[in-house]
Amino acid sequence: ACIPCDKSPKYRALQSSAFPVCGMDDTSLSLLERLQHSPSESAWRDVVELYTPLLDDWLTRFKLQSADREDLVQESLTTVLQHVGSFRHHGQGSFRAWLRAVVANRVREFWRRRGRHPQATGDSDFVEMLKQLESPDSTLGQQWDAEHDRYVAHRLLARIEPLFEPASLAAFRRVVIDGQKPRDVAAELGLSVNAVLIAKSRVLRQLRRELKGLTDLSD
Repeated sequence: ACIPCDKSPKYRALQSSAFPVCGMDDTSLSLLERLQHSPSESAWRDVVELYTPLLDDWLTRFKLQSADREDLVQESLTTVLQHVGSFRHHGQGSFRAWLRAVVANRVREFWRRRGRHPQATGDSDFVEMLKQLESPDSTLGQQWDAEHDRYVAHRLLARIEPLFEPASLAAFRRVVIDGQKPRDVAAELGLSVNAVLIAKSRVLRQLRRELKGLTDLSD
């Protein structure tokens, strides 16, 4: 299980940097846009809380100790903070590919700092996993893409749930996630078909706004 990020001393250290507060109204910006253009402590905290469990889960696949994983998560997210202002979106999957490269680079540097030479010590599985993670066309690289998008969409949907009535959320989930027909959902929930379609549109619009730049699901 992951260490709750709000209780981790290293998580609190990530929040200790001074963040300029811009005058921009960020209510219409995605999470990535807020971090790039309105880098408040709140925006950074949201990114840390969103990505810490995902990165920790991926680092367990390298059979790293908990303390080492925590260090690598901190280093990876600090790199994101330092360089996200210059990040440019170039087509689908740009951010997740950049994040994947950041994590792979931090893992490789972690290994070097400890004087390890995997090829010489028999850690061939580690080397192969790292190579696959660095490659967007590998099985592991494609797995990263799919898991990243599903995870981020699920977490950000939970984040926006308080903005909507339970019936609207139920209609959205049944139509978009469960793939049910609007007329069947309308009958099930005691709503008009038009109300179901409006609910779906409103929730999906807000979700895509939050996801913009982070996943392909915003397209």
